Amino acid sequence: MATQTESQFSRYREEFSSFLTDTWIGYAFVFPAALLLAVVIGYPTLRGLYLAFFEVSLLSPNEMEFIGLQHFRALATDPIFKAALWHTVLLTALAVSFQYLLGLGLALALKEKVPGAGIFRSLSMVTWVMPIIVMVIIFRFMVQNGFGPVNIILDSLGMETTYWFGEPGVAFPLIVVMHVWRNVPFYAISLLAAMNSIPKEQYEAARLDGAGPLERFRHVTLPQISYVSMIMIVLHVTFTFKNFDIVYLATGGGPLGNTEVLATYVYKQAFQQYALGYGASIGVVMLILMLTFTVVYVKLEEVD
Repeated sequence: MATQTESQFSRYREEFSSFLTDTWIGYAFVFPAALLLAVVIGYPTLRGLYLAFFEVSLLSPNEMEFIGLQHFRALATDPIFKAALWHTVLLTALAVSFQYLLGLGLALALKEKVPGAGIFRSLSMVTWVMPIIVMVIIFRFMVQNGFGPVNIILDSLGMETTYWFGEPGVAFPLIVVMHVWRNVPFYAISLLAAMNSIPKEQYEAARLDGAGPLERFRHVTLPQISYVSMIMIVLHVTFTFKNFDIVYLATGGGPLGNTEVLATYVYKQAFQQYALGYGASIGVVMLILMLTFTVVYVKLEEVD
C-alpha cells in the first residue's frame, strides 16, 4: 500500500513538474510579443488617456495643468467635433455595408466558377495591397478637371466638369467609393474561403429536403460563414472608424469640412493647433465608441 501511494505521489510530482516546465516555456515564448505590444500599444494608449485630463500644448509638453473633464465638456458643444463624429459614423456604416454586400456577391459568383473567376482571384488582391497613397493619386487624377478621365467623359457628354474632390456634395461619396474599391476584393476572398470550407453534404441534405437556392443560402451558407463575417466586420469597422490616411491625403477634411472625420480632427488639434490634451480627449471618445461597438456586436453574434 505504501509503495502504491509513493508511486502515485511520484507520478503526480512528475506531472506537476512537467506542467510547470511547459507553462514557463509558453510564457517565455509569449513574453517578447507581450512586451512589444505593451511598448507599442499599451503605453501610447495609457498616455493618451492621461493627457485627456490635462491642458497641455505640443510646444511645451512638460507644462501640464490638470483640468479634469473640461475637454469632454468642450467636445459636447464643439460643432466641428459633432460634424466629424457624424461623418465618421456615416462613412463607417456605408463603407462596411457596401464592402460586405459586394464582397459577398463576388464570393458567391466566384464559388459558382463564372468565366474569368481564375483571373479575378489572381488580381483581386491588387487593390488591397496597393499603397494608399497610390490609390489616392489614381482617384485624384481620374477626377482632375480638364484631363481626368471622368471629366473627359462628362465633357464629351456635354455635362459639367470640375475637380470633384473639391465639390462639397461629391467629395464624401468619393471617400466612400475609395474605401469600398480598396476592400471589396479582400471581403470576397475571405468569404469565398469560408464558403469553400462548408461540407458539400450539408447542401445535398438541404437539397433533398426541398430547399431551393435562396433557402440553402439562408440556412446553410450564411450560418456557416457567420464567424468569418463577424471578424471581417469588426476589423473593418475599427479600421474605417479610425482611418486617417485616405481622408487626409484625398481632401484633408475639406471642402468646407464636409469630409472631416475624427481621425483628421485629432491630427489637426494635436499637431496643427498644438492642443495635445484636447486631441487626446477626442481619441478617448473614439476608443470608448469602438470598445462599446465591439463588445455589443460580439455579444449579439454569440446570442444568435
